Amino acid sequence: MLPIHHMIDQAPEPVAPFSHAVEIDGWIFVTGQMPTAPDAPDAPLPDGVEAQTERVMENLKLVLAGLGLGLENVTFMRVYLTEFKRDYQAMNETYKKFFDKGKLPGRTCVGVSGLAVDALVEIDLVARRP
Repeated sequence: MLPIHHMIDQAPEPVAPFSHAVEIDGWIFVTGQMPTAPDAPDAPLPDGVEAQTERVMENLKLVLAGLGLGLENVTFMRVYLTEFKRDYQAMNETYKKFFDKGKLPGRTCVGVSGLAVDALVEIDLVARRP
């Protein structure tokens, strides 16, 4: 079985050469999303990690919706922060609002030296079809 490469019309334009998601055997691997606006890829990024986290999560929801899925299908997420010590708590407060209590996916969060488009946060995920 070969993987299926998905590009979602409603999702933000990729900032590099990649598919929005790749699917194989019911598993969906969603490429890290940036805090870019789906309808204005060159617009300035939202100010602050809270606003950027919210935009990233909304972009992930757009990709998942384009595949007929939602955040309830997510099994694991990875969060990348450029200012880990400063932004970790604020990112977490915004992030957890997107999930029902007790229904959080597995997750790793790491500090990095830089992200595309000078973003403060990037998040990728793995989901599974029911």
